[in-house]
Amino acid sequence: QVQLVESGGGLVQAGDSLRLSCVASGRTFSIWHMAWFRRAPGKEREFVAAIAWSGGSTNYADSVKGRFTISRDIAKNTVYLQSDTLRPEDTAAYYCAARVITQSDYTYWGQGTQVTVSS
Repeated sequence: QVQLVESGGGLVQAGDSLRLSCVASGRTFSIWHMAWFRRAPGKEREFVAAIAWSGGSTNYADSVKGRFTISRDIAKNTVYLQSDTLRPEDTAAYYCAARVITQSDYTYWGQGTQVTVSS
């Protein structure tokens, strides 16, 4: 089992920045990838960014490429999402997820942290 706890959300204005954090605990040695997803009101959950836990390779949704940066600190079992030049359309609940070596999907999820961007 892996437990995930997000933090760092808030209410900001368009153009501002936020850094989201997600701390993992439990069987962290089994983590293969970690990712951020988001769900806006009335919309389906969408992928934002992912990082390979060991190698550090990353990939991003086109909608955030160039504005968001995912990173991790293995010693702290923490993944970050630096979100710059925020837009009102980035308003959503942001969720951290972990995929472990034995699973093909993201099977561990945090409780979410709300990001609201005002225009």
